Formats: sequence, C-alpha cells, structure tokens
Amino acid sequence: GFYANLLLTQTPERILTKTNNKTEILCELKKEHTGVYWYRWSQERQHFEFLVFSNTLGKATYGTNVSQDKFRVHEARSHSSYSLHISHLQPSDNGTYYCSVSQSSQLLLGSGTRLSVVDALPLPPKTMQTPVSKKPVPWIIKSKAASRKG
Repeated sequence: GFYANLLLTQTPERILTKTNNKTEILCELKKEHTGVYWYRWSQERQHFEFLVFSNTLGKATYGTNVSQDKFRVHEARSHSSYSLHISHLQPSDNGTYYCSVSQSSQLLLGSGTRLSVVDALPLPPKTMQTPVSKKPVPWIIKSKAASRKG
C-alpha cells in the first residue's frame, strides 16, 4: 500500500559504483518488527530473490545460493535502522534492492534502491561553472601569453 513509506525509509534511491567496490543500503524503521528482510528484484530475470533476513537478535538467515561473504546486515540504534552491506560487487549484482518488514501478515517494502555496477564510471558532464576566485580567470591560458611579460 501507499503507507509503506511512513513505516520504513530506504536510502539511497540509486547507487552507481564500480566492479569490486562495496556499497551499503540503509533501511530505517518506525514501528515494532521482528526483523528485516532484504530482497533483490532482477529486471533481467524478472523475479524477486530473497537475500537475507536479519532478526532483532542480529541472527541472519540467508537465501539459497546467497553468499554470506557478500551480504552482511548491520543493525544500528536499537533495531530502528538496518543497513545491508554488499561487497565484491559484480555486474551480476545489478538490480533493485528492497528492505522489507512483515506487518500483520503482509510484507511492507521499502522504496527500493537501484544498484548499477559498471567496470568504469561515466565521467560527469563538464559544466561551465564560474571559478570561485575573485579575479576573472580565462578558461584557456596559452603558454605563450603567460610567458610574455610585455
């Protein structure tokens, strides 16, 4: 339902990172719960994959074929926030990750975090920003002009 976001807040919305890096997704909870489930939606395979459940005692239960070296759940601030740490990132980890709690026999999903793992990060577009310096600085300084002292 639409009220899911009031109960759990998931950040960030998207992550773009390089192969072999590690990353972290945060889930903050507003209500009593028995623990947090983490799922991944794979666009490629068109299915939800259960990754790990972490109960309030900090015990983690992993899904089938889910590597415990890769996925770790850290709990903070007395059960009110959990973070999913993913290491050794590979392009196969691409997908949308959801944290989830079960609330009166239904699962509430977070807003999702889209993870994209790439071999090389795209360069940011060059923005024409005015330099912070007080003197106007010419964009292109030709070495000749610089060496000529009048």
